[in-house]
Amino acid sequence: MPEIELGVPRGVIESLPEEDGTAERDMRHAITGIQSRLNEEIDGGDPAAAAEVVADAIERMETQASTYHEFVPELRAWGQSPIYAIAWRNLYVELIGQLYEHEWLVDELDRERNFRLVDDGIRLSDL
Repeated sequence: MPEIELGVPRGVIESLPEEDGTAERDMRHAITGIQSRLNEEIDGGDPAAAAEVVADAIERMETQASTYHEFVPELRAWGQSPIYAIAWRNLYVELIGQLYEHEWLVDELDRERNFRLVDDGIRLSDL
């Protein structure tokens, strides 16, 4: 089974203010950590087991993206620039997209995420 490869999207890096590069370095460090954890956990496993691990990671990234998204209006209300919150939110959204670009994983990942959705319970009022 191939390894998962993730990278910092150019658009996210270009959206950062030109300073000392700390945010870019932090993002690269975070991505390296996510990638290495995923590859360690799925090492030698089958695609179905890998999909469970990746689905967990996607759920964490969705939570992180949502948290950063909630910071944006609050930062604006306080007269602060939300650029870093926007960049981190976009980073997590882009990483989720990158995970779906791994063709060997897509079908199992869709199956796992659909299973979790049904397992949590679908209500007509949610639609």
